[in-house]
Amino acid sequence: MAKNWHPVIDYENCSGCLTCANFCPHEVYSVESGKPVVSKPEHCVEFCRGCQKICPSEAIKYFGDRR
Repeated sequence: MAKNWHPVIDYENCSGCLTCANFCPHEVYSVESGKPVVSKPEHCVEFCRGCQKICPSEAIKYFGDRR
């Protein structure tokens, strides 16, 4: 699992669809007030990008990304 790389949600773009939270098999996300929250960033698999790829709002970037 990643120590210095995890998703960051841009809430200005996030529609609250919860696609990311429902997709992630590593339990990185929880849901608070109807929005996804990165509650367990240490569970993220480094360079997975699965949630970013399926986010219809393009609201996910990554802390520690070199791009």
